Amino acid sequence: MPAISLAGPLAVPALSPADGLRHAGWCMQDHFLPPDLTAQLAAECQQAMRSGQMKGAGVGSGHAPLLQPAIRGDHIQWLEAGRSGATDRYLASMEALRQQLNRELFLGLDEYESHFALYAPGAFYRAHLDRFRDDDKRTVSVVIYLNTNWLPGHGGALRLHPEGESSIDILPEAGRMALFLSGEMLHEVLPTARERLSIAGWFRRRA
Repeated sequence: MPAISLAGPLAVPALSPADGLRHAGWCMQDHFLPPDLTAQLAAECQQAMRSGQMKGAGVGSGHAPLLQPAIRGDHIQWLEAGRSGATDRYLASMEALRQQLNRELFLGLDEYESHFALYAPGAFYRAHLDRFRDDDKRTVSVVIYLNTNWLPGHGGALRLHPEGESSIDILPEAGRMALFLSGEMLHEVLPTARERLSIAGWFRRRA
């Protein structure tokens, strides 16, 4: 069954993040971050790569995840409060979203972790779930995209695989947010033809 491509803004009103998770297990929202903040975060991500701060991303949990380029090819840098004004603005947006999801869905989300992710041309990430087998705290996954002028021919879509339904391709356009259930939504990043920037994050529940 061919994937459904969401190449541009939705033609119908999008569900709220809470309603999307409740009814479909995922949600997409355009213009979640304003253009100025998106541009600042993109510049930080690129500077981190140029300065060698971003490292090849591994597969698996624990202190020493394995580098497996046949499965995952992005470079990452974890984000912390106080890194920059742009990072703090982004984290404040995530805190507001955490409170909203808890208020509407009673998920018990307690903390948030996130990192820059840079995919060089040719990089991809094979289909996977975000929740680890030995750690089920990751509950909601959030991806924020930082790429301007992205075209379908550039590849790099986030492909969601809802159980029993057609796959859904979400292009990584600047300011766009994709949200889905960490332990239920199988997903992958398709090979990209140009540099692809994002912030990947996870709301975690209490132990």
